[in-house]
Amino acid sequence: MSGLGSSMTGFALVLWAYGQSHSAMSISLMTFCNYVSYVFLSLFVGNFIDRHKKKTIMLVSDSIAAVGSLAILAFLLAERLEIWNIYAINVIIGITNAFQQPASAVATGMLVPKEKISNVSGMNSFSNNLIVVFSPMLAAFLFAAGGLALILLIDLASFVFAFCVLLFFITIPEQVQDKIYSSPFAGIAEGFDFLKKEKGILYIMLTMALINFCSRLTYENILSPMILARSSGDSIALGIVNACMGIGGIAGGIIVSVKKESYHKAVAIYISAALSFLFGDLIMAVGKNVFWWSVAAVAASLPIPFIMANQNTILYHKIPVAMQGRVFAVRNAIQYSTIPVGIILGGYLADYVFEPFMSSGNKLVRMLEIVVGDSAGNGMAAMFLCTGIFGFTVSIVSCFNQEIRKLN
Repeated sequence: MSGLGSSMTGFALVLWAYGQSHSAMSISLMTFCNYVSYVFLSLFVGNFIDRHKKKTIMLVSDSIAAVGSLAILAFLLAERLEIWNIYAINVIIGITNAFQQPASAVATGMLVPKEKISNVSGMNSFSNNLIVVFSPMLAAFLFAAGGLALILLIDLASFVFAFCVLLFFITIPEQVQDKIYSSPFAGIAEGFDFLKKEKGILYIMLTMALINFCSRLTYENILSPMILARSSGDSIALGIVNACMGIGGIAGGIIVSVKKESYHKAVAIYISAALSFLFGDLIMAVGKNVFWWSVAAVAASLPIPFIMANQNTILYHKIPVAMQGRVFAVRNAIQYSTIPVGIILGGYLADYVFEPFMSSGNKLVRMLEIVVGDSAGNGMAAMFLCTGIFGFTVSIVSCFNQEIRKLN
């Protein structure tokens, strides 16, 4: 419920900001501000999370994020809301997420038996992708009916609901660490020392950083403008493709939530990623109509819950509970550090490199046009071709890493 409210607010803020600036870069910067603060602070919060009650951290973090939504509503009602206000509040929300997400991950490990971690990860994927499908439709309807203010009020109501459920109905069996460090860097060092010994986990984090970079390079920025360019501005086609992304994730989440735990967890991570790039990105690149783009959307998103479930199962089995906050925080900093770069670089490469190159008419362009076509947006389609090949290669090569294979 709370995630649905936050997602609707995020979508409505995109609509509002684009209506003010008509700039795609302004939208990218909103996401960028959120991720930069999140990734940077993730390095320092692990020790704090291990030493304090996870429930308290989650309640306080969510409350501060809610104050951010309240601030946006206040600026809006006072007719003083500007895009830079949203950037600043997104930085604060990124900071709260740096505390909330690893605390939530550790709490999950305390509440869920280890043999059920994979199933619970599938349920989380199902929930998150259900939000992906429904939040844009609900937000668009409510934005037209009552504007940004109505959606912010609904977001705040969903926060109050989730806050009360966590406060009054959920008990987390805390295991608070007594050890006090002289500086936050000591906790970071201990997290990295653990990863030096568990090289397989470190290699998973590093390869997942590359995979996240590839996916954000295209799907975060390029998918929507590419579909619009190749469909002559058909917003219905874009809506169908985005819905199929969510449907694929829902289907994958349901399968993971009911299937037995994999015996080859590490290999399953990279086979799933390879299939996502192979059938998702490559079909998206060569597709010429909404049917094939929808097939590609399902193919790209369906394997993702398998990636998340198998990675979470490995982490919860291998990391001692007393260290999970530090290691999960370092994991977030490593794996998600490439996302802000991908978000900014994707838009730049599309506008200033690939689209101009595909209009240059040289021999390589004519060869690429056989694959991606010669219509508008074929430069962005060529980007999907590149990320598909690179992401597939990284995934398959990772399968043969001996330290990663030991984690099976």
